Amino acid sequence: MHTGDRNLPQLLGDARRWFDEALLAALEAAGASQVSLTQLGLFSVLDEDGTTVSELARRMGVTRQTAHQAVHGLVHLGLLEQAPDPASARRRLIRRTPSGRRAHQEANLVLERLEGTLAERIGSEAVGALRAALEAPWGPVPAPGPGAGPSHP
Repeated sequence: MHTGDRNLPQLLGDARRWFDEALLAALEAAGASQVSLTQLGLFSVLDEDGTTVSELARRMGVTRQTAHQAVHGLVHLGLLEQAPDPASARRRLIRRTPSGRRAHQEANLVLERLEGTLAERIGSEAVGALRAALEAPWGPVPAPGPGAGPSHP
């Protein structure tokens, strides 16, 4: 790797932002309710039968409070609802409303079109290779080896 090159996490972040910004713009152009990137992320990790706020936070890599705020905003927009969890009287499941299911389907169609646009721009082979690399099992997070931490004077 050349010293001036950006690292892989930066490149992956840029790619994610490309999809996120294009998805938000397409949804806005279609007249959908304005949602935040956090709310979009929440929608993408929600199970069909519902998911607890704690599990949503874990899947999104955010605090429970952040997930709860995103849920609250989407409930206010009529896209999500809270329902009792049949497995536990203390827990509530977050699930899509009929409007939320329609919005989720529309977002998936937009993402399919964006993937097609990307294939037109960088080639379908490149998109296929990218998809294959991201779908391949990467294994557990490697344990830090000797000298892996920051050096201190």
